[in-house]
Amino acid sequence: MRGPLFYSKILLFGEYGIIKDSKGLSIPYNFYKGALKIDEYHTVSTHKSNESLARFANYLKELQERKPDLVTFDLEALQAAIKKGLYFDSSIPQGYGVGSSGALVAAVYDKYAQDKITVLENLTREKLLTLKAIFAEMESFFHGKSSGLDPLNSYLSLPILIHSKDKIEPAGIPSQTPNGKGAVFLLDSGTIGETAPMVQIFMENMKQEGFRKMLKEQFIKHTDACVHDFLQGNIKELFGNVKELSKVVLDNFKPMIPKEFHTLWKKGIETNAYYLKLCGSGGGGYMLGFTQDIDKARQALKNYKLEVVYSF
Repeated sequence: MRGPLFYSKILLFGEYGIIKDSKGLSIPYNFYKGALKIDEYHTVSTHKSNESLARFANYLKELQERKPDLVTFDLEALQAAIKKGLYFDSSIPQGYGVGSSGALVAAVYDKYAQDKITVLENLTREKLLTLKAIFAEMESFFHGKSSGLDPLNSYLSLPILIHSKDKIEPAGIPSQTPNGKGAVFLLDSGTIGETAPMVQIFMENMKQEGFRKMLKEQFIKHTDACVHDFLQGNIKELFGNVKELSKVVLDNFKPMIPKEFHTLWKKGIETNAYYLKLCGSGGGGYMLGFTQDIDKARQALKNYKLEVVYSF
């Protein structure tokens, strides 16, 4: 047995801000993917995933008892599959901010949820919000707190525009220019980031009035402008706003940027060769880069691994 494929995601804009109602834009990233499979031989390589799914199934049982009106699962079928050796076969790196748990949640919902909302039906705002609420509950097993956006993105395989907590819609993004010099890229930090501690630091910071003010007047302002510019295809304005956003993050989100990248981050802002921003919660994993000249960026970052995810 092999289930359908679910893709990783990239939150282009909105990390942390969407917790406090900034706009956000999330796109599927088909380079990484995962699917549910059965390994009848229970080999060592699939054992960890199988064990994790067993714990997840217990959590889903509790969730169903707690919120029966929100979602129910065919738990018998899930438990039986786990006994047979169910695991999530995934190329999505964990702790890299590209939605490894989101794809798993989407796959489990797709296969085992009862009365599920399908991708093929007319996705009204209500249905999208219901899906997001279900996914938030399911994914909080992995992160302690989840917005539900990663699984939603993976499940629908569509770009999603977040206006605010309770207003989301599928978005049309400008089509890529295959040979364009401008690019959005992933930069590998070489370390794994844990989401929960990073969110914890952010929540602590939110208790300070100065931090809240900065978030509203700078971080959210530039994030919203970036989303608008990207969707409208205003490339010149987009890079101006990404640069400002990169500065704000360097000044106010230092713990989320691996130490050895502080200088590299600053160098991008000073030389305009590239601008870096967080990809997901930070702390490791990938960072997102934006450049108007990918060759120049590759040269400046020649000691690092770059993956282009979108070309202008």
